[in-house]
Amino acid sequence: MPDQRTDHKKKPRILSGMRPTGRLHLGNLVGALQNWVELQSRYESYHCVVDWHMLTTDYANTADLQDNIWQMTTDWLAAGLDPVKAAFFVQSHVIEHAELHLILSMLTPLGWLERVPTYKEALENIKDRDIHTYGFLGYPVLQAADILIYKADAVPVGEDQVPHIELTREIARKFNNLYSAVFPEPQTLLTPTPRLPGTDGRKMSKSYNNAIYLSDPPDAVWKKVSTMVTDPARKRRYDPGNPDICPVFDLHKVFSEQPVIDRVNRECRTAEIGCIDCKKLMVEGLNRRLAPIQERRRQYEEEPEKVWRILDEGTERARQVAQATMTEVREAVGLARKQEVAVGQT
Repeated sequence: MPDQRTDHKKKPRILSGMRPTGRLHLGNLVGALQNWVELQSRYESYHCVVDWHMLTTDYANTADLQDNIWQMTTDWLAAGLDPVKAAFFVQSHVIEHAELHLILSMLTPLGWLERVPTYKEALENIKDRDIHTYGFLGYPVLQAADILIYKADAVPVGEDQVPHIELTREIARKFNNLYSAVFPEPQTLLTPTPRLPGTDGRKMSKSYNNAIYLSDPPDAVWKKVSTMVTDPARKRRYDPGNPDICPVFDLHKVFSEQPVIDRVNRECRTAEIGCIDCKKLMVEGLNRRLAPIQERRRQYEEEPEKVWRILDEGTERARQVAQATMTEVREAVGLARKQEVAVGQT
């Protein structure tokens, strides 16, 4: 099959998206942002604020949506994403996403959606909202439209999102077979995601109220870390511990330098170091990592309109690509008017 990418592309293209939930935390940094920063020099990168996806589960709670978009985008910039190298844009401002979603929904079998693992998991776990809706069932099709409208070569995701990319490939394959080969089948660009626990030992999550935010100042970081759970078997200072089951040591492995990691790993097991001193060492490394992020964030906080201008410029870049793709889609499906009447013929 011939290369389906457009000729003008000099780099392979990636598409990433994130729901606008407000300020981002350490889990977002190590799970996505630092990878996006590394990829932006090697790929033509599009990063989407997926506000329509937010509506699939939080349609009844939109009061803070615009502030959440600003806060999240500011953290993207603070983490090192470059609006010159990558396009940041708001999903709902590129209306072509909705048009492609509608067309793809016409050819996506219901069974494909019902078998998506995260769909059943969400129905079982989300009890405080009614998500038995058409929009929530079909959100993987909207996700497929987000990816395919940019003809993304790859999508950087964690393991939990792999089934969604495979569904996107199936939808693209069916469209191409029914009409014409408009879409490349995007590859999964698996993102390495180290285990990052929250302050209570569970996965770090805003919904669990156990997150350390990128914008937390040093005193707030220490307040949260000082109460973190450690090895539950280490009840007294002179009890030896097991770093392998300690959430604080998991953070050491991400934010501390190797000599500190080696020291904690050794001295915790022999009770040479206590949990408080161990936490202080981890916080030192963590605050060093957060300092440049927070300095960049302060610059945008002093000029908040700059963030909106970056989003507007990125949205226009994204819109141009999306419009070109939709021209091809309409022609392939037969929705474009054909100029069949000869000049001068009545």
